This record gives sequence, C-alpha cells and structure tokens, in this order.
Amino acid sequence: MSAPEQGRPVDEVRVDVAAGRVYAEGWQSWSPATWYAVGATGRAPAEEWEHQMRFRPGTSVARRGVQGEGLLVVDPGTGAPARCYGSSDPTAVPTLRAHLEGDTLLVRATGAVQTTEHAGGGEAALAAYGDSLAAGVVRRTLPPPRVWCSWYRFFEEVTDDDVLEAVRDLDVHDLPVDVVQVDDGWSPGLGEGLVVSDRFGSLPAVVDAIRSSGRRAGIWLAPFAVGAETTIAREHPDWLVGEAGRNWGQALRGLDLTHPGVRDRLAEALQGLVAMGVDYLKLDFLYAGAVPGPRHSGVDGVAAYRSGLELVREVVGPDVQLVGCGAPLLPSVGLVDAMRVSPDTFHEGGEDGSTGLRGLMPLAARAWQQGRLWVNDPDCVVARPSYSQRETWAGAARTYGGLPSFSDRVGELDDWGLDAVRGLLAGGGTAEPFAPDVLRAGAALARTEGER
Repeated sequence: MSAPEQGRPVDEVRVDVAAGRVYAEGWQSWSPATWYAVGATGRAPAEEWEHQMRFRPGTSVARRGVQGEGLLVVDPGTGAPARCYGSSDPTAVPTLRAHLEGDTLLVRATGAVQTTEHAGGGEAALAAYGDSLAAGVVRRTLPPPRVWCSWYRFFEEVTDDDVLEAVRDLDVHDLPVDVVQVDDGWSPGLGEGLVVSDRFGSLPAVVDAIRSSGRRAGIWLAPFAVGAETTIAREHPDWLVGEAGRNWGQALRGLDLTHPGVRDRLAEALQGLVAMGVDYLKLDFLYAGAVPGPRHSGVDGVAAYRSGLELVREVVGPDVQLVGCGAPLLPSVGLVDAMRVSPDTFHEGGEDGSTGLRGLMPLAARAWQQGRLWVNDPDCVVARPSYSQRETWAGAARTYGGLPSFSDRVGELDDWGLDAVRGLLAGGGTAEPFAPDVLRAGAALARTEGER
C-alpha cells in the first residue's frame, strides 16, 4: 500500500495491548462495523464483487490493523480518555487506519478529521461524535412506523395477491402495522423504466387497498443502480459511472447522479410513485451512486451521491419517509429518516437460519447512531417457525433497532411467532437515542460476534 493510500499520520496512542480496543466504522450499511482488539486486523473482502458491494469501492483495504471510513475511535484501556477521529463534513469521508507498534497504536488518515477526547470511554466518544455530526445538518424527526415487508417470504416472486392477502390478515389478527411495504419484485427496475412488471399485477390497486385499510403504502426501489444489460445501460452509456457489483443475474453499474438526464428520469419516476399514494420509500443499493468514475459535473463520488440523495428528498417532499439501505453512511446524514445499519437478515437459500445472523455484529456496534443520525433499521424480524434464528434475531431487533418491521406470511405464524410480532409492534418505533447501558452492551456483543 502506497503512502498516499495509507494517509498522513494523525496520532500515536499508548495502549494496554490486552485491554485496549478500536471501533472502526464501515463505508455503508452492509460493511463491517465493530470494536476490535488493538492488535487485530480488520475484516477484508474475499472477492472483488464483495469489495464493490460491502466495502468502499476504489479504496484498498488495510492488510494490517483496522480501517474505518470517516470514523475511528481508540479506547486505550489504560484509564486514559478515549480518542475519536471523525469527519465533521458528510461530503468528505477520509479513510482512517490504525495499527499497533509495540504498545503504541499509530493512526493515519487520508483527509481531514477532528480529534476529540472523551473521559467516559469509547461508547461516550461515539455518542458525542453522533451528536456533533448531527448538529451540523437538519436531522429529520418523523416518528418511525411499524412495517410489514414482503421480501423475506416472497422475495422477487411477490404478486399483488400476496400483498392483498397480507392486508387482510393484518386486519384478521389485529396487528398494528402502519406501513405495508412492497419489496423487490414489483418492477423490472429503473434500468427498464420504473414501471410495474406484468408478473406482479396492479400496483395502483395494491396501493389503494393498503390506504383504504387505514395504512400507508411503502415501496422498495434501487434508484442509483442499473444492470449492465438493461435498456438504460444500452441506450445511455453516458449515464453510467463504474462497476457496482452483481445482482439480478447481471453486472451492476452506478448511475451518474450529476447527469441531467439521470436526474430528470429519477425525478419523474419518484413523482409517479408519490402521486400514486406511496409515502414510504426503501432506497436500496444506494452505494452505487458513489462508486468511483468520471461524472458529468466533475465532482467525486461522495459529492455526487449526496447530490442524488438531496434530489430524492426534494422531489418526494417532507412527508415521505426515506429509509436508506446499502447506503454510504456518513454522506447520508440529514437526508434519510431511517437507515439500515446491518446486512440482510438472510439471503435466498438461508431461509432456515442455517447461515446464522449476518447482521448482529454491525447492528449492535451501531447502536450509538440511533436517535442521533437517524432511526436505526435492524432489518426485518422473521418469526415463522421454520427460521431457526427467530428468537435471537427478534430480541436483537427489539433491543438495538428503532424501526420495527417483520416479513412473514401472517397465516404461517405459530403462537410464538404471533406473540413475537405483537411484542415487536406493541411498543412501536422509537426515534430516541439508546441509553448508555444499551450502547455498552451493544459494543460488547459486537466484539464477541466479531471474534467468532
């Protein structure tokens, strides 16, 4: 790794090698975030697609020590105050790296960071950083709704009948859901025009039924990415920026969010959904808007991403709730109401829970963000009996999440599942920060999970 990639020296901290720890924030929702031992080496992608979709594209990952994107905290373990190194500007996110030399942790950064000390320890340092960063933007405070989501039961095969059944079953079982969210599968995607697929059925009829039931209508979309083989990619190659991983059976490309054509197309699609009656948008694969590459306006990926998210907010208006997912974290501050702070509960093929709890470590580690930067979305609880992780995940989501959601076919829930869902929904969501003891418990859990 070259010297510019490593960054300039920022600090040298004497640490207790056994007791010291380091918090490293990841680039986006799906990136690792946790507390490490001071002598640890952070997680790294095994494949290039994983680097593009779970780490920071275009930025090499440290082979020694730990790496954070925009934020790193050192708790020396000596009794000395914790030190926080963080960006104070959502449009500037330097990479920070720390590695151990003897009993000294060397900290470097590729850009400007503010260094602060906190006698209350590492969790207090993170809370103070969140408060400081949020103070520089206008943070939205819409109360988080209770959500039913189609994804973890129907995946891309969801139909209008599936959603209409859910609306009826929520009434039958008197489940207090505020938003019925139709996830991926309703549309062929922005790369083919953000239209309803023939296979799904009638989205306007579904939205009308949801609203007639007294609930709000939510929609999933991936507005900043397109497939490399889609119509938009073929007809408008000048709208594309760089590689963004792979999904939907094809390579993905990021859209140039500074290009007038992209911005017009995006605004038109969003206006259509809002006019239909949708007022809750889950914005997924947002990292694609920040991938490296030349852009129409000449700005870098972070500035382009933030300009795209600002456009979304402006077009949909203040009453539409935005949930970020797969989103660059710090560049999203002040623009979304809620943020996924973990990977998916499971991917297709892991419906039985055999792949474990992929999101537990970052969910617990990012508890400090709740009520400061946004409402933390832990991802959906899955409460049906076939999911072996249901008890552990439901408990974690209630403890470390502010946005309550579940994703089951209601008729397939057993007594335990129905009780778990009622418990999740009964308390409602919260936009308040978690208490200090929750932050400490989350930090300990995240480190334990990270060392498995």
